[in-house]
Amino acid sequence: MSTPQGSPAPAAPLPARPAPYAADPVEPDLPDLPDGRRWHYRRSLASRVTLLTTIAVGATVALLSLSVYLVVRVQMQQTMDEQLVERAQTTASVYQGDAVTTYDTQPWLDEASDVRVVLLTVSGTQLLQGHQDGALPFGQDELEVAAGAANHAVLRTVSIDGERYRIATVPLPNPVGIEGTTEYAGALMLAQKLASQQAFLGQLGLVMLVLGVSGVLLAGLAGTVVARNGLRPVRRLTDAVEEIARTEDLRPLQVEGDDEIARLATAFNQMLTALEASRVRQRQLVADASHELKTPLTSLRTNLDLLAQAESASTASVLPPETRRELIDDVRAQIMELSTLIGDLVELARDEQVRHVVEPVSLVEVLDRSVSRVRLRAPSVTFEVRAAPWWLVGESHSLERAITNLLDNAAKWSPAGGRVVATLANGILTVDDEGPGIPEPDRPHVFERFFRSTESRGMPGSGLGLSIVRQVAERHAGTVTASESPSGGARMTLQLPGSPLHPDAADA
Repeated sequence: MSTPQGSPAPAAPLPARPAPYAADPVEPDLPDLPDGRRWHYRRSLASRVTLLTTIAVGATVALLSLSVYLVVRVQMQQTMDEQLVERAQTTASVYQGDAVTTYDTQPWLDEASDVRVVLLTVSGTQLLQGHQDGALPFGQDELEVAAGAANHAVLRTVSIDGERYRIATVPLPNPVGIEGTTEYAGALMLAQKLASQQAFLGQLGLVMLVLGVSGVLLAGLAGTVVARNGLRPVRRLTDAVEEIARTEDLRPLQVEGDDEIARLATAFNQMLTALEASRVRQRQLVADASHELKTPLTSLRTNLDLLAQAESASTASVLPPETRRELIDDVRAQIMELSTLIGDLVELARDEQVRHVVEPVSLVEVLDRSVSRVRLRAPSVTFEVRAAPWWLVGESHSLERAITNLLDNAAKWSPAGGRVVATLANGILTVDDEGPGIPEPDRPHVFERFFRSTESRGMPGSGLGLSIVRQVAERHAGTVTASESPSGGARMTLQLPGSPLHPDAADA
């Protein structure tokens, strides 16, 4: 693995850890929304459920009440029209062509105070029947009936002296002469007051209004009860989540049932499990890093103390130049080892995928660059490369670092004059060395952070190189495994998805 030169820059101070909970609740930032929608989203879920239930039920009740009112009104109007026409035709059948005079009275007219009867001539003259006063308004349709041009009833609603009437005009079976004139009446107009019908419809409308208001109030009450009972699991889940945020106790929540709330609680438990695993990894990383940093820091402090003592006048002649030079070289090597270790720790400390430059990458070119770098650091080892074209979409720098770590590991374990064989075919890179190999019990652990086998504890390295390889492989949807090479050494196999063709050419 490549080692940065020079001393590492001083670390920036860590930010203060936030308090477990704040004294005042912080309102969530809302997007730029109209005032009405902002007001809607600032309401509680229970109030929104209540409001929506009230609106839905209220609208249904109002629509139902209006429908009932209109149906009853139309039905009453049709029934009244049928009865009014039938009554007018019955009255018209009484006149048999004899001459009539004004105020000729039919027996039932004296008892009916809400009815008026008029005989209408072609010229528009009206002959009142009974003891009612006042003519009835008419139009061209009524004149056509009187003239015999229309043989059907004509209905009209009019207002007379502030009262509304329904008028039915029907033709007379035989024209009736009007005494004292030469005119003949050809139609009979029968008018009936609508006061009773309007009073009934008014009462019906009031009843429907009362029912509608009562329905809305009952809907609001029902919505409140439904919201409180239906959202009780949500409140329990909210209280549990707030308790976790306050105490940082990541114990899973209790899940009841299999509804949407249970699914939400299950998903939250999965998040808690992942968060707890991340916390455990963080603690383990800090503990392992502290352990790994302790040894080089102790050695570095000891060497610096010796050099400081050597600078004093009393001990200047005690430290030979060769020893002084060895101490300085040792300090420089320890600083480089610390720089490498810190760089590896920073790389592995990122649980999330860092935003690198993602682009089409030729794995053959990456392998060539890695081999060139490792050859400079291990001149006593021979490298053989067999590579077939392979392209993938990824981050070139991370891939180069991973492959370099594999080659560095192989070179470190190969004896002087040994051979490292790197083969790339169909997206599978195998790196074989001629070292002692990896014991089978250690193979599942070689990619763990800071794992060092018994044989490697005396050799240089941080124990993080292969961990970085696994992390890079997982970021590129690949895998890495350890096994035995044909020569008895170690074989590292890195498999990455891709294609022999350039991604642009494959898409075309």
